[in-house]
Amino acid sequence: MITGELKSKVGRVWDAFWSGGISNPLEVMEQITYLLFIKRLDEIQTRKDRKATATGKPDPDPFFSDDQQDLRWQNFKVRDPEIMYGIVADGVFPYLRRVGGDDSTYSHHMKDARFTIPGPNLLAKVVDLLDGISMDASDTKGDIYEYLLAKIATAGQNGQFRTPRHIIDLMVEMTQPGPRDEICDPACGTAGFLVQAASYVQRVHRDTLLGVEQRKHFNESMFHGFDFDNTMLRIGSMNMLLHGVENPDIRYRDSLAESAAGEAERYSLILANPPFAGSLDYESMAVDLQRIVKTKKTELLFLALFLRLLKPGGRAAVIVPDGVLFGSTKAHKELRRILVEDQQLQAVVKLPSGAFRPYAGVSTAILFFTKTESGGTDHVWFYDLQSDGLSLDDKRAPLLADDRLTVRPMGGPLTETEHTKNNLPDVLTRWFERDGAERARQRTDQSFCVPKAEIVAQEYDLSINRYKAVVHEEIETRTPGEIFADLERIEAEIAMGVSELKGLLA
Repeated sequence: MITGELKSKVGRVWDAFWSGGISNPLEVMEQITYLLFIKRLDEIQTRKDRKATATGKPDPDPFFSDDQQDLRWQNFKVRDPEIMYGIVADGVFPYLRRVGGDDSTYSHHMKDARFTIPGPNLLAKVVDLLDGISMDASDTKGDIYEYLLAKIATAGQNGQFRTPRHIIDLMVEMTQPGPRDEICDPACGTAGFLVQAASYVQRVHRDTLLGVEQRKHFNESMFHGFDFDNTMLRIGSMNMLLHGVENPDIRYRDSLAESAAGEAERYSLILANPPFAGSLDYESMAVDLQRIVKTKKTELLFLALFLRLLKPGGRAAVIVPDGVLFGSTKAHKELRRILVEDQQLQAVVKLPSGAFRPYAGVSTAILFFTKTESGGTDHVWFYDLQSDGLSLDDKRAPLLADDRLTVRPMGGPLTETEHTKNNLPDVLTRWFERDGAERARQRTDQSFCVPKAEIVAQEYDLSINRYKAVVHEEIETRTPGEIFADLERIEAEIAMGVSELKGLLA
């Protein structure tokens, strides 16, 4: 998490674009991504140059040839704005479009890089600001980029919503990614789920990652993200790079339109918040998904896709709109039946309806399940998450101090009052007790378990309200006789008042 002066510096970069004439947040983010990429290449080349000097052996594969030295960040940043602008527009960006030769994920997404900064003064200002932000520390550079991403306010188009960081944290902590997992987000956007999963693995399995093979798996085959928006792919790739993943599998793929045959049963963990974009035409969707469930609804098709992508034993934590939990169409019921009868459905965590504000007020829930193909659902754990630490209006203002807003708050457990403002730590604690103490909780509690047989009897309805017991408070009311007596008294007082008024006017 970044704070204070650093946050202010990052904010000034954003403001510089805004006042310089680029107001589209996605375009701002894209231009920053390009500049950070060329800055990163220069930093890596600098390290390679030092190694070459120390060993006396020339770098066999330099990023920049002798006649490309002007294109290095450290060299063009000190030039006059007009000259710098020409170098970046006519030299750096054509170079970025050709740099794909090294076959890395990042270079692949830079092949259609466009330079849209309108003038020399804005470029000079942005280069100066980015140069003043130290991104050397591996534990902060990713956070800086995440903070910039948080300013993207155009999310919400085509059913896309940027998933709040603390909700992602919760899902990652509950699924506990391991060092041997292969993790996939088929609608990855800015790669928030993959980034957080990588951070979790780096934090919890630090020693395991010291091994050469394990490190190679972490950098090249652990993380997989798909999207059909090239801008998002570029941003997602950079997000992963800045969080220490060197070559993730971030690629263009229309997950619902392309056959999943080549990806089937490949992944051990799926973390996702797919877009809820309404309905698709049958002609534009993958045939193999229609074999699982006949529907045009994207949220149901994504669930079918997750089942297709997961390998047996693989687990998933995915956000779905409330309608998936209780929809009455044949497709809705069939998918819920598959989750309960054929797979192991473990939990339904209902999110507050303001969780995605200001982008949308849609009601959502998180489903947790494991692909078994042989059933295994015994009880389903329900949690009614009523507060996620932020206000549920469009402002989404924090209700507690930063260090008390997280899934694992610093300074000890939350107090009862703090819990009413942030339920996330309680969700995590109770999740790990779902096969023990949680079984004894009452249906009036915030969390409880429901046996499979009861869910089957309710036609696989998974909405928490179907099973939650409502406590009605007894309210004492007056008898009709008492109310009539009061009315008669008031009428008598009014009649007396009118009579006195008439006497005064006579």
